[in-house]
Amino acid sequence: MELDLTPKLPKQVYGGDGGSYFAWCPEELPMLKEGNIGAAKLSLDQHGFAVPRYSDSPKVAYVLQGSGTAGIVLPEKEEKVIGIKEGDSIALPFGVVTWWFNSGETELVILFLGETHKAHKRGLFTDFFLTGSNGIFTGFSEEFVGRAWDLDESTVKKLVGSQTGKGIVKLDAGFKMPQPKKEDRDGFVLNCLEAPLDVDIKDGGRVVVLNTKNLPLVGEVGFGADLVRIDAHSMCSPGFSCDSALQVTYIVAGSGRVQVVGADGKRVLETHIKAGSLFIVPRFFVVSKIADPEGMSWFSIVTTPDPIFTHLAGRTSVWKALSPEVLQAAFKVDPEVEHSFRSKRTSDAIFFPPSN
Repeated sequence: MELDLTPKLPKQVYGGDGGSYFAWCPEELPMLKEGNIGAAKLSLDQHGFAVPRYSDSPKVAYVLQGSGTAGIVLPEKEEKVIGIKEGDSIALPFGVVTWWFNSGETELVILFLGETHKAHKRGLFTDFFLTGSNGIFTGFSEEFVGRAWDLDESTVKKLVGSQTGKGIVKLDAGFKMPQPKKEDRDGFVLNCLEAPLDVDIKDGGRVVVLNTKNLPLVGEVGFGADLVRIDAHSMCSPGFSCDSALQVTYIVAGSGRVQVVGADGKRVLETHIKAGSLFIVPRFFVVSKIADPEGMSWFSIVTTPDPIFTHLAGRTSVWKALSPEVLQAAFKVDPEVEHSFRSKRTSDAIFFPPSN
């Protein structure tokens, strides 16, 4: 059976006055189920509040736009109240309880990418809400709630029945939420737009990699991530993950073309990609992208904490390491052609600016 790698947009799962929650569906993007990957987006309007919840999957959150506040409670730890803004990436391990609030004037949009190996449904995140019409409290009887929290019947009724919203609600403009603490960002958040660059090629592109060194919690979620930005008409070298990882890519901004080549030298994907779309590259498949005139950026997770990539073009290409005789025999070409092939891309690394 051929895999459908076509990039897809998410669909709304639920929402209301405060915002909406969107997810990519395994039925429409089969690689989600095949690779045990989940992908979703949370969009909060001004004063929108995503009530406390925990998930059946570890994730990485990336703030696509806007600013606001996040509450994070690791198991048996105190709440961290974190101010978040565009470019922030947050690792969310198993068992973490989170809430999200849009304290800004513009829409707050957060991307979630993660693994679903232990999830209830392969390829989908399942959130368990602590409050609201579909929250944990509403599932227990009033007797159990009263006994568990030592509350009288009147208080139990208020706790269970007052919040009729589901997942996302809109708070009154005057309601005061906890204020973020600057020190709470330490160890929890890395801003990919402000962090030191791991790769910086003039007129080519830039990369910031999230790994166990700059965001230790990445080790607990079990996979790494990166933000890649390539300039107008720039090309990202053909390459593959050589440690059997999947590449899950969300186009943050801009647009461009992508090609993916799989087994037997077969081109399994050739398409135009644009902001908002998501696609997944299977293990060991080779992918390359070329940006349109406005450039292109993407946020990806790779299903290993410290991924290793092999590039097939550029200064670090595997071709540069192979003997000339091996290349001549493999390509069945004379030494002049082999020399011409080897002598190109001697200074460029993984991004190739357009020719002048």
